[in-house]
Order: sequence, then C-alpha cells, then structure tokens
Amino acid sequence: MPGPLCLCFLLSGLRLTAGYLTVSIEPRPPVIIGDTVTLKCNFRTDGNLQEIMWFRVIEGGSAKQKIFTYDAMSNASYSNMEENHRPEDLIYQSTVRLPEVQMQDEGLYECHVGIYERGSTHKVLLASSSITLIVIVPPKSISVMATNSPAPFSRYKAQNFTLVCVVTGAKPAPVVHFKRDGELIDVVPTEQSSSSVGEQSRAADLETSVSRSQEKLWNALVLTSRDLDDTKVKKSLSPLEQEAKLGRLGQGDPGHSRQGSEEGPELKPEPTAEVIPETVVSREFPRWVQSSDPLYYFQHRQQAASDGTLEVIAMLTWSLNPQLDNEALFSCEVNHPALSMPMQAEVTLAAPRGPKLSTSPSRVKVGDTVSMVVQGFQLGPSATEVFPEPMFTWTRVGGHLLDGREEHSGRELVLERVPAELNGSMFRCTAQNPLGSTDTHTRLIVFDNPRLKKGKEHYIAVNAGVRHCFLTLTVTVLLLLPGFT
Repeated sequence: MPGPLCLCFLLSGLRLTAGYLTVSIEPRPPVIIGDTVTLKCNFRTDGNLQEIMWFRVIEGGSAKQKIFTYDAMSNASYSNMEENHRPEDLIYQSTVRLPEVQMQDEGLYECHVGIYERGSTHKVLLASSSITLIVIVPPKSISVMATNSPAPFSRYKAQNFTLVCVVTGAKPAPVVHFKRDGELIDVVPTEQSSSSVGEQSRAADLETSVSRSQEKLWNALVLTSRDLDDTKVKKSLSPLEQEAKLGRLGQGDPGHSRQGSEEGPELKPEPTAEVIPETVVSREFPRWVQSSDPLYYFQHRQQAASDGTLEVIAMLTWSLNPQLDNEALFSCEVNHPALSMPMQAEVTLAAPRGPKLSTSPSRVKVGDTVSMVVQGFQLGPSATEVFPEPMFTWTRVGGHLLDGREEHSGRELVLERVPAELNGSMFRCTAQNPLGSTDTHTRLIVFDNPRLKKGKEHYIAVNAGVRHCFLTLTVTVLLLLPGFT
C-alpha cells in the first residue's frame, strides 16, 4: 500500500498528464445600434493550445455560423522546458470585433477552445462559453397630436380632450410621461396593453371609458346653463348686424323710446358715408368654473413593427378647461437606455385668434373667380401656432353663398364668376377648436369689367343691326309679291 508521499506523486503525475481548461466570455452591457463591439473570450490552461473557434447561433438555436477560427498548428511555438518541469498556468484571450452592429447581429455567441492534454498530441480537451449580445435602438421619431381633430368649440359644456404621444423605432420600449409647463403630471394610470400593428380600436375604448368616469364629476363642476354663464364674453357683431341692431333700438321699451326721442337731436349722427373696415375680428372665449385640479388619465400601449422595433402610444385625457388650459405648454418626454438625455416633443394649446384672410385677385372685377383663404392667425404671446388644428366655416352675412349653400367648410372659399350683385357683400370666416372660437369678417368689393362691358355693348349693337337688316329684308320681300301695294 503506497504511503502518503507516494499518493502525492501520483496526483501530481495525473495533473501533468490530464491538464485542465477554463473558458469564460467577459460580460458586456447592451450595445447601441451602429456601434462597434468587441467580444472577449478568456481561458486559462496548462496545456498546449490547439484551436479557437467563434460561433454565432442562428435559426433559433438549430444552427451555428462560424465567424472566426484560430489554428495553433500553423502558429505553433515550442518551449525549451524539460518534460518533467511543471508548466505555469497561462491565461489567453481571444477577441472578435463586430463593426457597426445592426439588429440582425443580436443573438447568442459562443467561444470554443481546444487544447492538447499534457504530454499528448492526440488527446484534446474542449471547453466553451457563450454570451447573448443585445442590440438596443433609440427612438427614431416622437410626435404629439390631438385626437378627433379638427373639432368644434363647446360653448356651454365641458368636453374631454386627449393628447397622443407616438414614439416609433425604439427597442426596447421607452418610458413615456407627460409634463405641463415643465412639471411632471400626476396621472391616474389605466390598463396597459400590447398589440400588433393595425389594432387601433383601443384608443376609442379609452376615450369612452374616461368620458363615462368623468361625467358625474364635471356635471357638478361645469356651468351648463346659458343664463348662469355671466362671465362669457359676448360675441361682437359684424357692421351689417350692428346696423340692424341700431334700427331696432327703442322698439321694445317705451321708456327707452321716450328717452331716445328726447335726446335724439343730441345723439343723432351726422349723415356721413359708411366707413367699413376691410377686416373685422371678434372672439368668443367663455370661462368655466372649476373647483379643483383636473384628473389626468394616462394609458400606455405598445405594438411591434415589422423591423423588430416597437411603436409606443401614450395617451393623456382630461376634461378641458378653455380658460385655464389656453396657452398651456404640454410636453411628451421619452427616456431610453440608448439616449444620453431625454427626448421630447412640445405643443402649446392655443385658441385661434383672428384668422388672417387673403383675397385674390386683389382687385376683383365682375366675372372673376375669387379665392378667400386663411393664411395665418394673430397668435398669443407664448403660442407659436394654433394647436389643436382649427376648423374653418365660411358664411355670407345676410344671405347665402354664391352657389346657394348656407356655409362652406375649409380653409379656402372659392367664388366662381362673381356677379355685380355681390359688390359690398360681407363674408364671415369662423375658426374654432376646443379652446375657443373667433370670427373674421371681410367685405368683397366688385368692380366693373371693361371687357365684359364692351362685349355687352358690342352684342347689343350687333343685335340691333341684325334686327334692322331682317326688317328691311321683310319689307323688300313683301313689296315684290304680286298684288301687294
């Protein structure tokens, strides 16, 4: 039976002949698309290196693609150490460089190492390690829009308003939240959901559920009576409507009638020509009563795109207060691990103020085609554009439009072959969105068309000549008839 000393020599000999090998790949965080990645495979052994191979696992793990191979036979180095001398443990490192990684580079990578056992050129010891490379993609775009836009202005009843923030092209899904005037909004979360591309009905379901949940609250907070709404700014009248109102003064109240007759000589205006401005602007902007801060309802959902990224849709819904929310700055802020700083999009809620109208041609003549178009607005001090998008309605004061309609919807009104009867007509353009309504009036001046007038005179002269020639021919024929005297 061997003693303890002999047992130590046996174990030492076993180590020298068997050898050992440990392989590990350095962990690394997710990499941003487009960056260059270096994968490092470290291995420790006391044997002689045979081969290093790198594989990329593809097709869901059913196949492997060889991306790098190192054969030690062609780069062998020989040692002058004696056979019985115990070699030192050696640490090796193999690296693979992946330039400008893309989405398709994501997946499992394996490092396989083979060594010859100590004292053998045929027995090979194998070991491997693997790492999963994760590629992240920053958001490509972010936008904020309003649902159901353009929408009319509600004068006597509060209405729900929904901002939608759409973030596209991100992987993984970003974190989205809303701010108002730079302050994070305290929201009431609703159920989150994931869906495939094309499922859009959940947004409508959200608005319906929020509307029902807020109905009782706002019935107690909002003045819905026309009589109780005494803070509402009265809508200004157009010049033609003012003239009609002045004509009706004193007809209903005898006291006012007598007072008007007594003070008539002093208040009677002098007979001067009517001066009507080219554009008259009026604005309607009521106040709402609100006893507490509004409740903001938040929903967040995501859907997969065809390129492997995600589209995130975040919705913020609350009962709009036109007086408090006008010129409020709302921002959608996005945080993502691929971004060094948050990404955001901003909108300023603004009621339309006095559409700027343009009429072409500048000098309208009878028979011309006239175009009246809205070219902009008189914006507030903090607003850079009107948001949400307003809707436009055109009417003719005191009558119908040229084609017989009562109103026309759209940014542009076209009048074809304007007749002389439209001279002096007043047209009203109403612009409104959920935050307010505004009117702009413009008068159409139609001048005579010399060409049409000359053509009409020529037509009358030609007709007179034709009638004269026809009458002369008739008399001549009658005189030539036999028996006619």
